[in-house]
Amino acid sequence: MENGDSFPLMNSLPSRRHFLKASALAAAALPFIPKFSLAAAPKRKLGFALCGLGNLSTNQIAPALQETEYCKLAGIITGTPEKARRWQAQYNLPDHSVYSYDTMSKLADNPDIDVVYVVTPNGLHADHTIAAAKAGKHVLCEKPMEVSVEKCRQMIDACKTAGKQLAIGYRLHFEPNHQECIRLVREQVLGSLKFIEAGFGFAIGDPAQWRLKKELSGGGPMMDVGIYALQAMRYLSGEEPISVSALATTNDKVKFRDIEESLTWQMAFPSGVLANGNTTYGFSGINRFSANTDRGWLALNPAYGYHGISGSRSDGKTIRLADMNQFAAEMDDFAQCILGNRPTRVPGEEGLRDMKVISAIYESVRTGKVVNLT
Repeated sequence: MENGDSFPLMNSLPSRRHFLKASALAAAALPFIPKFSLAAAPKRKLGFALCGLGNLSTNQIAPALQETEYCKLAGIITGTPEKARRWQAQYNLPDHSVYSYDTMSKLADNPDIDVVYVVTPNGLHADHTIAAAKAGKHVLCEKPMEVSVEKCRQMIDACKTAGKQLAIGYRLHFEPNHQECIRLVREQVLGSLKFIEAGFGFAIGDPAQWRLKKELSGGGPMMDVGIYALQAMRYLSGEEPISVSALATTNDKVKFRDIEESLTWQMAFPSGVLANGNTTYGFSGINRFSANTDRGWLALNPAYGYHGISGSRSDGKTIRLADMNQFAAEMDDFAQCILGNRPTRVPGEEGLRDMKVISAIYESVRTGKVVNLT
């Protein structure tokens, strides 16, 4: 079984003109994020091997690779031979670029592959990241990083030992509307930040899918789409929370026998900023965040989709920067980091920070108490 974001796909892929324009906007939007110039494409693009050929790889990541300047599809890793044959035919991949999860050690013998993009279920991320690192490959791993703090640390240690970079697939760090909202908050354009509200949820379908099995998912919607709302809280505030409290509910106890159906949580930050979040697999229509200040507010709605992100401000202005391919942007950025020997803005440590907060959220659900993170 293989991983991928599980909310509906949005619109078709944008044109290269829009993608390049949006990439430039994203690079310039935030003074505290390194500004990487888009130099001429290298003579040899970095080869990416996709580990897991599910919905996300099929419909988003592989097509996005065709739009990148610094990357190319150079291999696949799958446990399904039929998928391997289909991908080989579609992307003209030779037999020596096709691997199973059990043969990942042989990646070491393929110089055409530089990066392994791990897109398998959450509970398998550590195994596949560590295998890729031991084979001498850089790793880009989908969110959430793993299902426990300890597994996240193992992934970081494995990549450090191998001397390879590890990045987490936080695609919205490369989305210009999100970066614009961060800029507005940082520069206090609408006043001093006081409160954040963020939520993401949808009505999940197939009851047999791996996301509903705790062993593979690590939890319910918090581990899937709730993490986007958590990320928004953290990068809007620019702080790490000092305490969390949470409540989970489950109405359909058959479908959601292993995981929560819905979850709401509250967080406090060192500056006094408060945040309220919610996520669900039980119903659709939650896809937003808002930031309230002492003089106004800003909001994105919809906030987390692949395309069509837009929002508004209390001063009457809109937030609607150029649409772009977020997956192409994140892969090109990681490739540039590798080529330039620069750190990624979304390292394994960022995924670890999320997992520490999520673990505290689930602890609060279990105990019914506020959990301190300091």
